[in-house]
Order: sequence, then structure tokens, then C-alpha cells
Amino acid sequence: MTTDALVLDAAAQDLLFREARTANTFTDEPVSEEQVQAIYELVKFGPTAFNQQPLRVVLVRSEEGRERLVQHMADGNKAKTAAAPLVAILAADNEFHEELPTQLPHFPQAKDMFFSERSVREQSATLNGALQAAYFIIGVRAAGLAAGPMTGYDADGLNKEFFGDGEHSVLAVVNIGKPGEDAWFPRSPRLAYDEVVTTV
Repeated sequence: MTTDALVLDAAAQDLLFREARTANTFTDEPVSEEQVQAIYELVKFGPTAFNQQPLRVVLVRSEEGRERLVQHMADGNKAKTAAAPLVAILAADNEFHEELPTQLPHFPQAKDMFFSERSVREQSATLNGALQAAYFIIGVRAAGLAAGPMTGYDADGLNKEFFGDGEHSVLAVVNIGKPGEDAWFPRSPRLAYDEVVTTV
């Protein structure tokens, strides 16, 4: 398949997609605050419905924070989470609508018109927070780092441990750093274009 139809050069395509993998091991090289800020300043522009921005990120750097996190991870994820240079807990803020008047200034009434019911907010926060989480992972790759996103954890435990207000829902835990030795499994198959795309 030719890459000539894309504006992004082949090296960038490889960095973000073709050669990028979910990392399971990392070197001990630290991930700086500046790197994470640069990642966020890039990916915050990814599109969401109503320009809502439900994503919230807790960076786990301290030993004490890491211990609190690891106890809520599934057994198969404990060791790699304990060893990663940086771990990000990605969550959706179910009260994101409070910020809509400033984030959607041309339509401030959207806050009450569409999101007055908690169940509607939770559904929207989960969908759009997941979109933002995907942008975040691509941003990690754009920084030349590897991401190891995981959903193997006690979600209720993490919500209580790191948010504690009943207003957030954890979406993923992402290990971040430079890939270590034997960082990934062989590339798994992907569906072909004709198996996914239909034209009508």
C-alpha cells in the first residue's frame, strides 16, 4: 500500500502508527514534566462533541502514589506499572458540562439544553473522554515515547483512590517511557480495508 496519498511523511506515519506498539517494558530514562505538557498542548486540539473536554489526567510519579496505584491493577499489570518511568491515569470528568459555557462560547446554553441529566453526561463523557485518551496515546508517540495503555484494573478502587468525589470515571491507565528490552509482542493482524469499509 502506497503512502503517497497522505500528507504526513512516511517517517511520521511509522512513528505514530505502523511502527508504534503497546510497550510492556521500559528503560529507566525519566519522562519530564515538559514532555507531558508538550503532549497535552498538542493533543488538546483533537475534536470532541460540543468541544467538551472531559479528560482528566493524574500523573503518578511518587513512590507512594505508585504503591497506591499498583494495588488496584490486575495481577498481570502490576509489575510493569510498578517499573514504568511514568504512569498516567486517564479519567472522564462527568461534570464537564460546567465548563461548556467557556469552551463553547457561541452556544453556552448547550450546558443545560443537552447535559442537565447525569446519565446523558456520563455517556457523553465516556465517549469523548475515550477520544481524548486516544489522542493522548498518539501524542505520547509523537514525543518519541512508547505508551502501554491498560484497562486491567479495579475501576471503582482507582476512582476512589485518586479522585474520591464520585464525579470521575477512570478510562485507562497508561505506562509511559522509552521502550525497554523485549518491549512488545509481534504485531497482531489488522482487518483489511475491504473488511471494514463499505461504500453506498
